[in-house]
Amino acid sequence: MPLQKFHYKNLLLGEHDVPLTCIEQIVTVNDTKRKQKVLGPNQKLKFNPTELIIYCKDFRIVRFRFDEAGPESAKKVCLAIAHYSQPTDLQLLFAFEYVGEIYHNPAKKVNGIDPGGGGGGSIGSATGQQTPLFETYSDWDREIKRTGASEWRVCSVNEGYMISTCLPEYFVVPSSLADQDLKLYSYSFIGRRMPVWSWNHPNGSALVRMANIKDVLQQRKIDQRICNAITRSHPLRSDVFKSDLDKCLPSIQEIQAAHIKLKQLCVNEPFEETEEKWLSSLENTHWLEYIRSFLKHSAELVYMMECKHVSVVLQEEEGRDLSCLAASLIQIMLDPYFRTIVGFQSLIQKEWVMAGYQFLDRCNHLKRSDKESPLFLMFLDCVWQLLEQYPAAFEFSEMYLTILYDSARISLFGTFLFNCPHQRVKESTEFAISKNIQLGDEKGLRFPCVWDWSLQFTSRDRLLFHNPLYIGKSAPCVQNGAVKTFKRSKKNYSSTLRGAPPVLKNGIISDQEFLPRRNSLILKLKPDFLQQTESQSNSMEQYFRDWFTKPVDLHGVILPHISGTQIKLWKLCYFRWVPEAQINHGGFITAFHKVSLLADEVDMLNRNLRQYKSNSSLQGSCSELDQSRMYFRANGLNDTTGAPDFLSSSFPFSPVGNLCRRSILGTPLSKFLSGAKIWLSTETLANED
Repeated sequence: MPLQKFHYKNLLLGEHDVPLTCIEQIVTVNDTKRKQKVLGPNQKLKFNPTELIIYCKDFRIVRFRFDEAGPESAKKVCLAIAHYSQPTDLQLLFAFEYVGEIYHNPAKKVNGIDPGGGGGGSIGSATGQQTPLFETYSDWDREIKRTGASEWRVCSVNEGYMISTCLPEYFVVPSSLADQDLKLYSYSFIGRRMPVWSWNHPNGSALVRMANIKDVLQQRKIDQRICNAITRSHPLRSDVFKSDLDKCLPSIQEIQAAHIKLKQLCVNEPFEETEEKWLSSLENTHWLEYIRSFLKHSAELVYMMECKHVSVVLQEEEGRDLSCLAASLIQIMLDPYFRTIVGFQSLIQKEWVMAGYQFLDRCNHLKRSDKESPLFLMFLDCVWQLLEQYPAAFEFSEMYLTILYDSARISLFGTFLFNCPHQRVKESTEFAISKNIQLGDEKGLRFPCVWDWSLQFTSRDRLLFHNPLYIGKSAPCVQNGAVKTFKRSKKNYSSTLRGAPPVLKNGIISDQEFLPRRNSLILKLKPDFLQQTESQSNSMEQYFRDWFTKPVDLHGVILPHISGTQIKLWKLCYFRWVPEAQINHGGFITAFHKVSLLADEVDMLNRNLRQYKSNSSLQGSCSELDQSRMYFRANGLNDTTGAPDFLSSSFPFSPVGNLCRRSILGTPLSKFLSGAKIWLSTETLANED
């Protein structure tokens, strides 16, 4: 069959290339001896493999047959992949080798572009705008001004990582807290991770993250001082609401267990045999249940900031796992800036990369599985749920989210390679010394940044990131320290964009399913609120009920639907490599194609109107023809073209003829078709005694 006509091409990876950090397990099979072995590093292989199966972290299974290769060659290939995909040290990852080569030979740049992300304050993105990296004082200062947090200041007490190695050099604290106080208080927090500011609501409520206080004797005293400082930073001097995430959200171990079950369900072969019990098996993974709990708890905290006008403190043991996810979701629900591509990228930089999320351990780049947990994937999945429910509120598409997830597995980029900014500086400085690389004034090596999408995709393919349904709005602009907003005329959009909130349950439509329960965990977190539980619960229920009955403001607060059928499985991400689950000329891609053509038609009409009003010549408007944001473009007005050939619901990831599909050549099926009496699959052979 011909290759898929519409399929993005990664400039770094070939069609069948798998990054070493994306490999999860390597299995060798011998058909004739009916043996199989999971290969670890520095292991011996006692039999000659006839097939190599590579299980990838992105749910892909890639198979290689050795029918045409000699037994020794097959052994060498298997052992080499097992060795290089499981390095024992961080500096053995590809990014270090690549960057070391660049510093010695500047001409050998990836796609002719300099690596970035370690030295500058921002990086170009898919939209041409700059994504702030929050490595500098000025990036934080701009964010304070953008959110109007007048009683907060950028703190430089951690310059050179003198206070905490798992916090950034610059972060934001209440203006009333002096540097000397911060130094003093820092010793009482786990990892010396003192409370840091994340975001400010226009009403003055702040979102703050902090680790637990380890000094039991000083706990009440320090807690009170921190809360007082946050209260003084609020224009209304409102109370502080603390949410203990360790008590009300699933643990990272539970999330990892759910992910393992989900992966087994999605890669199980053959797919048809699992269909009968598939939905119950999906429920038993608890993956969707955990997504629901994150969305629900974040929505409850949105209520506290939006309706109660109180500052929210997210507290967990180390303050660098669950709080990354919760803080990010709260900001996406409250701030439309974070629903744009640049805003979303800046959010990940701020709340994940710079806040010390342990990408190295949680993504298991070094195959130390005891610390692995797919929290970043769960975050992207939660964002996808919101995107699915409010498609017109997000600038980016689900393909962008999926590609971002894949990019976390490419070890060229420094963005998702380290446990904290300090580790990048420390490890890369040591590497530079060992390789005689002169750093000058730079703080460690500069690795390529994942937000420079031109390193991976052409400008044409980057159009896939744009959501054709997005209804944009001018973002605030900071000029001379003052926030100026370019206003548009206010529009009321139909509530049909959101989909209907009720859910069918036992044949009855229930309006209560999407409302928080009266005994919601959030109401048990703070003793001060216990006496007001009933009124607080009623107030929260009323807030959600009122919100869901009004037309949605795409540039205001958005809240998730969390009842039964409203939380879905992210099929494009998890099913893209399963041929049996793909729909030719169907799935969401058909709608994406049609909407793209309509959006492009609207752009063409706008151009024609501008040309008509300005009486400009046709030549003057020709330069605009290639400025479409759509991957699929209309040929002209009233374009009625049907779905293009070779599209499937796995678009744009799994082209026809991908190695993930099992080829019959050299397999038992091939032997069966050639006249053999018995047909056994490689799994059957491998699992038999």
